[in-house]
Amino acid sequence: MQPEQEKEREDVNNVRYVYGLTSALLVGGAAVSLMTGYPAGAQVAQNDDAVMDRVVPVAGAPASFADLTEQLQPAVVNIATRQSIEVNRNPFAGTPFAELFNRRGGNQPQRREAQSLGSGFIISADGYVVTNNHVITPDNRARLEEITVTMPDGTEYEADLVGADAQSDLAVLKIRADRNFPFVEFGDSSQTRVGEWVVAIGNPFGLGGTVTSGIVSAVYRNTGQGGAYDRYIQTDASINRGNSGGPLFDMRGNVIGINNAIFSPSGGSVGIGFAIPAEIAEPIIEQLREGREIERGYLGVGLEPMSDDLADSLGLRRNRGEIVQTVQDDSAASRAGLRPGDIITRVNGREVTSEQTVSFLVANIAPGQTVPIELLRDGQRVSVNATLGRRPSEDELRRQNQTFDPDAESPMGAETSDEMIAEAIGLQVLEMTPQIARSLGVAEGTSGLVIGAVDPNSDAGRKGLRRGDIILSANYQGVDTIEALREQIRAARIDNREALLLRIQRRGAPPRFVPIRMR
Repeated sequence: MQPEQEKEREDVNNVRYVYGLTSALLVGGAAVSLMTGYPAGAQVAQNDDAVMDRVVPVAGAPASFADLTEQLQPAVVNIATRQSIEVNRNPFAGTPFAELFNRRGGNQPQRREAQSLGSGFIISADGYVVTNNHVITPDNRARLEEITVTMPDGTEYEADLVGADAQSDLAVLKIRADRNFPFVEFGDSSQTRVGEWVVAIGNPFGLGGTVTSGIVSAVYRNTGQGGAYDRYIQTDASINRGNSGGPLFDMRGNVIGINNAIFSPSGGSVGIGFAIPAEIAEPIIEQLREGREIERGYLGVGLEPMSDDLADSLGLRRNRGEIVQTVQDDSAASRAGLRPGDIITRVNGREVTSEQTVSFLVANIAPGQTVPIELLRDGQRVSVNATLGRRPSEDELRRQNQTFDPDAESPMGAETSDEMIAEAIGLQVLEMTPQIARSLGVAEGTSGLVIGAVDPNSDAGRKGLRRGDIILSANYQGVDTIEALREQIRAARIDNREALLLRIQRRGAPPRFVPIRMR
């Protein structure tokens, strides 16, 4: 590796800790040629080499982006969503008057509307559209009601969500219209070189049809945010909020990336934007378009990248390998014999680097496949074979990795694990995980719900329930899921009961029954 490359990576690492990664609503796409007003076959014919040679200079900076933009812009669309969010109407929430307001029946939830804006691009003449998952996916309290796609000429169409994938942050829509649409196709981003010109088209800040240009700063950039898809094209083409899901084009009109996020201290573009590489996105988009479930390999380890200090302590090269910090029980890693402290250097014959992480390599291998893993253990090279499991959803991974400090101050917030439970008995609850069980000092097989926060104005608060207590049962029925507790609350109301009998386990004390009056 050249000294300049080493210095560049050090600079990026410094930036990572100064600025947070701001998710920018951008839309990315596929790319090839763009055709307007003609059948699909005629459109493809429009994008032959003769046309592109006339548009793009043979060498050097392009004299103008005008011809290229005119070809591509008709396939880039604005995406707007309408969402319905449930809100609490209690104006006295968190005050001594809250319960009085509840008893008078004024705390019935109501719904309000919210909207989101982003970009997208059409990938077929029959109206399939690519965008980011975060453009069309509402938060936990919201329900997606409507998706509207607006063409550059202002024509609006309703669209249906065909499929979405949170882990790669990609989604596919289908426009409800029987007509031929202009479209673009994907290129091969793996052939992109640092320093090449690129063009981003999208709708930043709701401004339709905005075109920006720049160069590629890195083909595969790891931002340090973790995850299986922390691997982006970096560009200085201006990308801002509202660009999410829009395409990043090369000079031949191919979509080589899907604009996704930015580094920024202010929320606006500072010349460091990121796009999902096309060769990563295209296979996922095809599976979503076909309605197929996306399955990814999973090893079941907690990893940390190789730092300078860690590499020096082990006598290893920097930027090579990842250290195993934890190994999940009954996982592919544990069955293969991996241990904490192992340094994974290769997966399935491919070297582990900061741009090619273990998570990325494993996620792109089908579950059930057996792969060789090379590692360093106690200074010796070891090779093991692991039969990969299936990668859990993002929500499941968050629960698995959730840490819990029972002694931390955690007041009831506006967003709880379950609003129905919070409103009924004044508790925020979490489902038990092995990590939470260890933090509470109980056996990993313990069943129940963990209290995360207590409303001090509730009967539960007055009776001394607190964060870290475990709900073992409700009305003598075991409750190891949030839905199980919901069901017991519903059953008590059907029977016209005003209280719920909980069995509570507290650290260092025997279990006891506590009746909690419902609101």
